[in-house]
Amino acid sequence: MSRLATLTRRGVLIGSVAVLGGAAFGVWRYRQPHPNPLLDTLPEGSHAITPYVRIDAQGVTVITPRAEMGQGVHTTLAALVAEELDVDWDDLRVEHGPPGAAYYNRAMLVEAVPFGVLDHSAAAEAMRGTMGVLAKFIGLQGTGGSSSLPDAFDKMRLAGAAARFALVAAAAQRLGVPASALKTASGAVVAPDGRRLSYPELAADAARVDLPDALPLKPRALWRYLGKSMPRVDMVGKCTGTATFGIDVRLPGMVFATVRMNPALDAPLTAFDATAAKAMRGVLQVVALPGGIGVVADNTWRAFQAAQAVRCTWGAPVYPPTTAALMDAVAASFDPRHEDKQWRNDGDVDQAMAAGQALEAEYRVPYLAHATMEPMNAVAWLQGGRLDLWTGTQVPTLARDQAAKVAGLDAAQVHVHTLPMGGGFGRRAESDYVLQAVRLAMAMPGKPVKLTWRREEDMGHDSYRPPAIARLRGATGPGTVLALDLRVASPSVLASQGGRIGLAPPGPDKLIADGLHDQPYALPHWRATTYRTPASVPVGSWRSVGNSFNGFFLESFLDELAHQADADPMALRRALLTHAPSRAVLEAVAKLSDWETPLEAGRGRGLAFHLSFGVPVAEVVEVTATPQGIRIDQLSIAADVGTALDPRNIEAQLQSGALFGLSAAVFGEITFAGGAVEQGNFHQYDTLRMAQVPRIRVQVLEGGGPLRGVGEPGTPPAAPALANAIFRATGQRIRTLPLRQHIAFV
Repeated sequence: MSRLATLTRRGVLIGSVAVLGGAAFGVWRYRQPHPNPLLDTLPEGSHAITPYVRIDAQGVTVITPRAEMGQGVHTTLAALVAEELDVDWDDLRVEHGPPGAAYYNRAMLVEAVPFGVLDHSAAAEAMRGTMGVLAKFIGLQGTGGSSSLPDAFDKMRLAGAAARFALVAAAAQRLGVPASALKTASGAVVAPDGRRLSYPELAADAARVDLPDALPLKPRALWRYLGKSMPRVDMVGKCTGTATFGIDVRLPGMVFATVRMNPALDAPLTAFDATAAKAMRGVLQVVALPGGIGVVADNTWRAFQAAQAVRCTWGAPVYPPTTAALMDAVAASFDPRHEDKQWRNDGDVDQAMAAGQALEAEYRVPYLAHATMEPMNAVAWLQGGRLDLWTGTQVPTLARDQAAKVAGLDAAQVHVHTLPMGGGFGRRAESDYVLQAVRLAMAMPGKPVKLTWRREEDMGHDSYRPPAIARLRGATGPGTVLALDLRVASPSVLASQGGRIGLAPPGPDKLIADGLHDQPYALPHWRATTYRTPASVPVGSWRSVGNSFNGFFLESFLDELAHQADADPMALRRALLTHAPSRAVLEAVAKLSDWETPLEAGRGRGLAFHLSFGVPVAEVVEVTATPQGIRIDQLSIAADVGTALDPRNIEAQLQSGALFGLSAAVFGEITFAGGAVEQGNFHQYDTLRMAQVPRIRVQVLEGGGPLRGVGEPGTPPAAPALANAIFRATGQRIRTLPLRQHIAFV
C-alpha cells in the first residue's frame, strides 16, 4: 500500500492505492495527473492553480465537482479547500465546474468491491487497490454511494494546500523574503512587516509555480471550518428562489419540448400520426425518438398538450406485463440456476437449526420510484459544431460522452453545465433524459431546446429500485439467536444500470447482497445466499440500493427471533454486536429514545440497526395505535461517521435519509398492468406529509474511524424500526411493504 500525492498546475492526484501487477496497469501512466479541465474554458484574467481553485480579480472560486441535490455537499467540499487556503467564508464563491476526468471518484468504485466494508482481508484490500487504479483510468466523475466526502477529504484539502503553497511562493519572490517568513490570512499573503498581497494580485505568478510532490495539511486542532456547522453556500439562493435549477434555465430564442414514450418500458413505437398535434397552436415540430415521440413548441404547456394529441401505435410489452408476473419471476429465482453467490456459510447452520427453536418467514418489497420533486429535464443547444447542455446530472462525464456519441461529436465539443438538482437519489445517474434533449436539439439546430418531462412520464419511465423477496430461517435458544440462513432474490442493478452505460461488471452483484451478509453480528452459524432474477424492467440505484431492502429483511427477522427467544431487542443486539462503533450507536440510541422507559398499552418502540457505506446507524421509532390508525410519534437516530466535518448538515442528512425510508415503508409501491406503470403522480405515490413527520432526535458520534458520507445510511433502518414498533404496539407482524396495505396511518 502506498500513498501517491503528486500535485501539478494541471492536475491533482491523491489516493491510497495498492498497485498489483504494476506493469499491467502501467504505473507510469497511472501516476500522470489528468489534465486540468478549467484550462479549457478559462476566462481572461482567471488563473486555475489546481482543478479545484480558480482565482480572478473578484477573488477565489472553489470547484466542487459533485452533484448538489440538496445534501449540502458543495458546502462541505468548499470547506475542505477553504480550510487549507485561508480564505474567509463569506468571500468564497462555489461552482460545480466542468466535467473532467481530473474529478474522478475513486471512493465510489473502491466501495463497489464484492466485500463487506469491515472486511480488511488481503483479498479485499487488494481488490480495493485494483479498483482505485481502474477508477483513475476510467475517469468517471460521479456522485453516489455516499462517496463524495471520503473521496474528497484528502484530495480537496491538498488542492487548497497546493494553491496556498503556490501563492506564498509567488509572494516570496515578489517581496524578496523567504516563504517560511510569510503567513496567509483572509485571502492574502502577509509579510512580517505587515505588507499584504491579495490572492488575486498573486494568481498569475502562482499559476506558474511548480508544486511539490507532498504537502503538510493542517492538524484538526487548527481547523477553522471543518468540524463546525457551516452556513450553507446554497441556502440564500434556495430560500429566495434565485437558485437556478435545470428546470429554471432560460436562453434567448429557446423552444420547449416534452416526450411521450411507450408506456410499456423499453417497448418500441411502431407508428404515429401527428396530424392533430401539428395543427395545435404553438407546435413547431414532432420528432420520432427511440421508443416514443418528442414535441417541440413555443412553451412547455403547449408541448405537453400536443404530445397527448399524437396518435401512437405502441409495440407490445417486452417484459412480464403485471406486478404479479414480475414478482413470480423473482420468486422463481430461488433456484440453483439463478444463484448469484453464497456470501458466507459460517459454522453448521443446519445442525444449529435442528438444535434450536426454528423460525421461517418470507418477506417482500416492491419496485420503488425515485420520485424527485424536480422532474427530469435538460436544455440542449447545438450550433456550429458545439453542443451545450444545461442539466442536473450525477454523472457529468458520462452524460457528456453519451451525448457526444448521439450527436456525432467529439467529447471536447460537448459542454455540460451541471446545475443544482431538485432531488437525485440515484435517478440522475441515468442519462436518458439528456440524450432525448440532444436528439430534439439535432432536430432544431441553432435553437436551444428545453426538454421537460411531465410528472406522469417521470413516474412511469424511471429506473426503479428493484423488488426483492427474502426467504429466511433462524433458530433461537434461551435469550439468544443461534443461527441464520438468509436467502434473497432480486434483479441486478449492476447488470441493468451498468449495461445502459457500458460498464456492467462481470461476476456477482454485491448490491443484491449489501446489508445481508456483512453486518457485524457475532453469529457462529450464518449462511447468506443471493439469487439473480433474470433482467426485466429497468432498475437502478436508489438511495442505499440493496441495503434498503436487506435492512428491512434482516432487522425485522431479528426482531421476530428476539420475540421468540423472549429477549429484549436492544439487549439481544447489544450481545451480538462485536464492532465497537456499532455498539456505541446502539447504546446512544437507547438513551436517546428512553428505551428502558415502559410505554402504555397501544404504544410501541421498534429498534433497527444497520451498517451501510461504513456508517453504523441505529434507529428507534415510537408509535401509537389510535382508533384511526398508526401515528408515528418519535424517531431517534444515532450514527457514527468517523469524523464529523459539518455536524448540522450530517444531522440533516440522517433525518432526510430516515424520512425517505419511512415514506417508502408506509406508501412506496410501483405496480404494473398491461406492461405500464399504474402510478402517475403523487396522489398515487404518496409520501409522509408534514403533519405525519414525527419528533426527531439525532446524535452524531465520532468513533475515530475512516471518514464516511451520510447521504444514504439513514435510510435502511427506518422501515424495520417502524415495522417492529407496529408489532410492539399492535401484535401485528408485517412482512410485506408498503405497510399501508396492511394497516392504516394517520
